Amino acid sequence: MIACQSVGISSLALSFPSIKRTKEYYRENYPDLVADAEQKNLAKLMSQDNLPACNEFDSQMLPYLSDPFRGTVEKRILGPGESSLTLEYRAAKDALEAAKLSVDDVDLLIVGSFLPEHIGFGNAAFLAREMGLNCGAWNLDASCGSTPVALQTACALVQSGGYRNVLVVISCTYSRFFNEDDTLSWFFSDGAGAMVVSPLKANQGILSTKSVNTSMLCDQFFFQLTPDEQGKARLRMQVDKGTNKVISRISAGLLRQCCEGAVAAAGVSFDQIDCFIFNTPTAWFADFCTQILNIDSERTINTYPLYANIGPALTLANLYHAAQLGKIRENNLVLIYGFGAASSATANVMRWGKVALGSDPHLNVPEPAVKTSIMSLASC
Repeated sequence: MIACQSVGISSLALSFPSIKRTKEYYRENYPDLVADAEQKNLAKLMSQDNLPACNEFDSQMLPYLSDPFRGTVEKRILGPGESSLTLEYRAAKDALEAAKLSVDDVDLLIVGSFLPEHIGFGNAAFLAREMGLNCGAWNLDASCGSTPVALQTACALVQSGGYRNVLVVISCTYSRFFNEDDTLSWFFSDGAGAMVVSPLKANQGILSTKSVNTSMLCDQFFFQLTPDEQGKARLRMQVDKGTNKVISRISAGLLRQCCEGAVAAAGVSFDQIDCFIFNTPTAWFADFCTQILNIDSERTINTYPLYANIGPALTLANLYHAAQLGKIRENNLVLIYGFGAASSATANVMRWGKVALGSDPHLNVPEPAVKTSIMSLASC
């Protein structure tokens, strides 16, 4: 097979679970928790000593401090019979259909699940089995920074000449690792996306990548077994109390280093980038990025109000909706940036090809297509 230098995304699809939660739901079902959070927020705002230092991250966060939901409007969570695998399956099938490819056309499956459905095993082989794929199935883990890393990996493999069509599937199912009465759960959501990476027209596709590790976040997020109301052990996500300060301190440096490095390696400038795609784990992160990079907010998109924090799937959601709205067109220069705790921060620069979009993710959600194993992490 002859190596092809012009490689990038040829199709893109999203998938979300059936249950939608809004802040009104929490106000109705957990009024005491909401009232308590509002009182604590008010107390913090009235104390000058507790106001955050005004770096760029904190200044963009300030308007949201009085809101117990921190700008969250609505979110999606898994319903009965749904799992990370059901979301991945729907997104993967939709991406293949949009690309007009069959399972026999797929040369490799790369899956980034945050977190996988099984103890000790990633989702890749299970998804491959459900889809009827005969190719290799690899798991990739860069936590919430998995999407740009997976895109870089898939493009490099196709450019090498060893593969032609690589199916990349990314999911995040935070709801499995939070109790609903945990106020942190208000900001976290579930979703998945998939993209087919293939040869494109000359001069299209990925142009450069810059990646650095995020070891400074190694101790900020962790998982531990916690008994539920019935006394059964459940794996739950924990966030260190000082995490927000650490993220505030390092975010600007990571963003500049990766984006400036990727742009320089591509031989272009920020002024030449038509659209910037950031993973948006908070309501204010897109505004923070535009301030740091000194770009117009019209050149990016923020889907946080639609989905809240869906981890590595945020990058795909922003890409999909930017293309759907016409903010990205064929031959536009696009920069995507994502970062994850205890993994990497990565920026890619690409020239957008003729990307086929899957069906609108807000249409009716089909019945679950994949059964969840009893080895689920959420019930270990």
